[in-house]
Amino acid sequence: MSNPHFETDVLIAGAGPGGASTSVFLAKEKINHIIIDKAVFPRDKICGDAFSGKSVGILKRITPAWQDYFLTDKNKAVVSTGIQFTAPDNTCLDIPFLLKNTKEQIPAGFVSKRIDFDNTLAGLIDNQYATLLTNTLLEDIEEIKDGLLVTIKQHGERKQIFTKMIVGAEGRGSIVAKKMAQHTMEPAHYSAGIRAYYKNVSGMHEQNYIELHFLKELQPGYLWIFPLPNGTANVGVGMLSKSISLKKVNLKQLMLEAIKTHPTLKDRFVNATIEGPIDGWGLPLGSKKRKLSGNRFLLTGDAGSLIDPFTGEGIGNAMVSGLVASRVIKKAIDANDFSIHFLKQYDDELYTKLWTELKLSHYLQILSSKPRLFNFVVNKASRSKELKETISCMFENVDIRKKFMNPLFYLKILFNR
Repeated sequence: MSNPHFETDVLIAGAGPGGASTSVFLAKEKINHIIIDKAVFPRDKICGDAFSGKSVGILKRITPAWQDYFLTDKNKAVVSTGIQFTAPDNTCLDIPFLLKNTKEQIPAGFVSKRIDFDNTLAGLIDNQYATLLTNTLLEDIEEIKDGLLVTIKQHGERKQIFTKMIVGAEGRGSIVAKKMAQHTMEPAHYSAGIRAYYKNVSGMHEQNYIELHFLKELQPGYLWIFPLPNGTANVGVGMLSKSISLKKVNLKQLMLEAIKTHPTLKDRFVNATIEGPIDGWGLPLGSKKRKLSGNRFLLTGDAGSLIDPFTGEGIGNAMVSGLVASRVIKKAIDANDFSIHFLKQYDDELYTKLWTELKLSHYLQILSSKPRLFNFVVNKASRSKELKETISCMFENVDIRKKFMNPLFYLKILFNR
């Protein structure tokens, strides 16, 4: 091996939510590491821009003063206190997020452009233990004796890093996932999304509820409207890639047609203006278990296909995976064991935390693709306080979600007046 430009025990590829969270928690363990990103911060990221209570929980672990960093500037974030569903038959259902500890006045969620959120999170990377290299592209990974030789291109110059292990956190299309875990894109477990920023969309919820519109022409998928500061909204559409291919759907055309003609949307966009382009991206869904570790590597966030199949939210799961990754990495360094067998505990621990939720979300994704059944549930919930509260609890309690997999649940609400 020729002399590498850098040497480290741990290399993190990607400084988005998964990679940055891994880095921050490694620093708390006083573990030196290198983290690279192909971009220079601040940089934009195509996303729905909504952050769940799960993201809030990890931010609290990162710093008790997280609200000062992420919510104080009202030009960069708005707190969201609930979600609004619109069924295919246009029935509307408001579901408030329930707070487990209202005494602390913890926001249940918020919406912030990724250019602001990711830049703030990257700013919390501790340079006492982390060397952050931006404008640095991961090109190749080679397994050699006692480690990995990673080829990067930094500011256009090709260099090499020797590391004992690597964390793939580069999002969809991850080189670590492709090269070391042999992940491929599976249309049945992958969604395509587009989003645009609109100014002056009318009829936004006074408590900044995020909106999911399950339009018949978008099944299986939905159109979203998420409130942002200063009268701006993130508007987008997501649909399973498999369905897009089968139906030969043009997502951009479908979204523009929906906001122009759909009865629940058209009046709200009369005075709205689009700001910037309509951008698209892919969402690797967590609707099946995948290999998340192997000899000298771990995968976090979108690189590990951990996006919620029902809501499309991936940031919370990315940050949880960063926390779990840091714990396993600490153990691996202490044991000096980076083997496939030792790192398998990462898959076990992470899926213990997430799999029940991901599996149930996959079921809800299937439910939402059946317009008649989805209409039935939303209509019943709009008239039943008990069912409405059940759905509200569903967003915090995985056990509540299990009810939706039991046929007796639908029989019960059928006779619930």
